[in-house]
Amino acid sequence: MEHEQHHQSATIEKIWATLDEVSKSHKEAAKRMKKLERMFTSQWGKLMESLVEGDLIGLLTGCGIAVHSIHPRVYGRRNGTHYEFDIVAGNGEEVVVVEVKTTLKAEQVMEFLEKLQRFTVYEPLYQGKRIYGAVAYLKADSSVTAYAERQGLFVIRATGSSASIVNDEEFVPRVF
Repeated sequence: MEHEQHHQSATIEKIWATLDEVSKSHKEAAKRMKKLERMFTSQWGKLMESLVEGDLIGLLTGCGIAVHSIHPRVYGRRNGTHYEFDIVAGNGEEVVVVEVKTTLKAEQVMEFLEKLQRFTVYEPLYQGKRIYGAVAYLKADSSVTAYAERQGLFVIRATGSSASIVNDEEFVPRVF
């Protein structure tokens, strides 16, 4: 009887040790997966931004905004708040701030509009300039793109190897 209890106790200890090892292994695998996910998301975002950035000068020139410089990933910290803008394009007097999303959603448009209102607080260099906003996307519902346009944003659709502005011909961009 005593031998049997000792054997059961040893077996239970082995089971607990195995469960502990499995748990540690699972946690490590989860960490690696999260790291890979962040890396993929970051690289995908950079790819989307590059796709839009490559056509941006031509697209905005076609809308009457002569772009002389493009600055990808404008970011920093001001008054304790971290900020980031995907692309900032301008010509000295006019500036277009572009938010790039794979799938554009209405909430993201609203968040971008709020962030755009604070653009010159974050980037005081642009105070006194005409600031325009744009959202660029790969996928979006037509109701979302219509909403963005009603808010005065340029709407840019990334299509495979290029991008195009899809606002109506009568569209007049809003100055922020």
